[in-house]
Amino acid sequence: MDLQPAAAIAPEDEPKLLEALRAGDGEAYERLVRSYGGRMLAVTRRLLRDEEEARDAVQDAFLSAFRSIDRFEGQSRLSTWLHRIAVNAALMKLRSKKRKPETSIEDLLPGFIEDGHMAEPPEAPWREGADALLARGETREWVRRRIDDLPESHRTVLLLRDIEELDTAEVAKLLDLSPGAVKTRLHRARQALRSLLDPDLQGEGA
Repeated sequence: MDLQPAAAIAPEDEPKLLEALRAGDGEAYERLVRSYGGRMLAVTRRLLRDEEEARDAVQDAFLSAFRSIDRFEGQSRLSTWLHRIAVNAALMKLRSKKRKPETSIEDLLPGFIEDGHMAEPPEAPWREGADALLARGETREWVRRRIDDLPESHRTVLLLRDIEELDTAEVAKLLDLSPGAVKTRLHRARQALRSLLDPDLQGEGA
C-alpha cells in the first residue's frame, strides 16, 4: 500500500469523493489512501511501536473503511472517521498480542501524608506541559520514549486522550472501560509521566 502523502482533501470536495468511492472508482480509492494514509500510519505507529504492525493496521483500517463506506453519513469529517478506524485497528492488534505482566505504576505516583498533602511535592513547576514539549523537535522523541516507559494499560489511555484527543466516552467504549475508570487511569498515567519527566523538567532542567 502506497502511503506517500498527497494533497489534503478539501471539505467541499468530500461529497464528490464519497460518491466516487461508493461507485467503486479506483482512482478515488487511491486518492483516499494517498491523502490520509500517512496520518493514519503515524497514529498506528504511536499505539503499536512496531513498523510492520503499524502498516498492517493501516491496511486493515482502509479495508474496514472501504467495506463500510456506504454507512458513512458524513456527520464528521472523512479524516476524523478514518482516524477513529485506524485507532480501532491498532487497538485490535494490541488486544491480539500475548500480554506481558505489567510493571507496577505505584512507585511513579506521588505519596501523601495524613493531612492530604504530597509527601514529596515537586521542587519546582514544569516550565512547559508535556503537550508543549511534544511539539518541540529537540524533545519530542525523548518525551515519547518516557510515554513508552508507562505500563501499556496507562500508556494507551494517555495516548488516546492526550495525543489522539479522543473524548472520555469514546476511549471508554474502545477499551471496554467505564468513563470513571478511564479518568482514574488517565490521572495516574499523567502523574507517572510527570515523575519520569521531572528530573529534567524542573527549574532550569527543561
